[in-house]
Amino acid sequence: MYRLMFSQVLRRFDAEAVHHLTIRTLGVISRVRPVKRAVYRRLAPSDPALRVSAFGVHFPTPFGLAAGFDKNAVCFEALSAFGFGHVEVGTVTAHAQPGNARPRLFRLPAHRAVINRMGFNNEGAARVARRLARVRGVPSIVGVNIGKTKVVPESEAVADYVASAKRLAGLADYLVVNVSSPNTPGLRDLQAVELLRPLLTAVREVTEGQPRRTPLLVKIAPDLADEDVDAVADLALELGLDGIIATNTTIAREGVPTSQPGGLSGRPLKARSLEVLRRLRARVGDRVTLISVGGVENVDDVWERLLAGATLVQAYTAMVYEGPLWASRINRALARRVRRHGHASIQEVIGKTAPARAEFTG
Repeated sequence: MYRLMFSQVLRRFDAEAVHHLTIRTLGVISRVRPVKRAVYRRLAPSDPALRVSAFGVHFPTPFGLAAGFDKNAVCFEALSAFGFGHVEVGTVTAHAQPGNARPRLFRLPAHRAVINRMGFNNEGAARVARRLARVRGVPSIVGVNIGKTKVVPESEAVADYVASAKRLAGLADYLVVNVSSPNTPGLRDLQAVELLRPLLTAVREVTEGQPRRTPLLVKIAPDLADEDVDAVADLALELGLDGIIATNTTIAREGVPTSQPGGLSGRPLKARSLEVLRRLRARVGDRVTLISVGGVENVDDVWERLLAGATLVQAYTAMVYEGPLWASRINRALARRVRRHGHASIQEVIGKTAPARAEFTG
């Protein structure tokens, strides 16, 4: 039904306008407790075979929604009710900002992809913190993705991230330092280890200073050279980070005939995202939690990422094409597959086909 509506109606409208309408609709569901709970009872994952633990947090399913959809923590409860095992809100910056000029969001239906150059448009850390502090009507695991305010110079980036962390870390189930969006000038330069180390060290002081320590992760780009992926992996081990999210959108356009600037997500990112995941797993083993995102469309993709060593799998772009019941369908199919392969729990699947670290040759 949704696919027909998308092909006949939704694709004719501006992508960002449809996105905002969706957010408002889900926001209403989030605020109306009886509706939210009814959806949760019907669609939220409840099969014990899907439960997984990562960095001390217990997830009802490994399948979650990546950052970028619910930028301002408006509808994460509704998204949890619709079946996502976790929702990563943001990217949030210390100061509110409008983002880049429109149009800035473009669908590529033939490639099951999206290009965005949003530029971290969000209402700022203080307002997002107020929403996250509200009592939740349904169980929701919420990660918070933080980025650099555009007008802040690189020399002040650490203080900017720390300001966001101080407001948000205590309200998050985990915190993500985003240094990998292509839509904020100079941001990806922070992935260089000599700049990333002091940034992560400063934010970690905030997360470890909470009454309940907040797990800290870093999100990296698919466009990093292999040796830079290795360097970030080594830094994560050195600093004792809880996880790495791989990957963000790409600036590459291989196989996609468009020169539209921005970050490309969806099916064209599938191969590189999986490649980076496998490289990270070979480098860090199970000592650092890996979250895989990029080109995830169906249960086969989720299963492949789990086997390759991801503890959690995120997606976003495919929901544009699959609709609101997509997460619930993924969860049901994933539970069936766990049992068909003779496992009692999804936890038994993680890293099953990943090579030992010693076998990795680069």
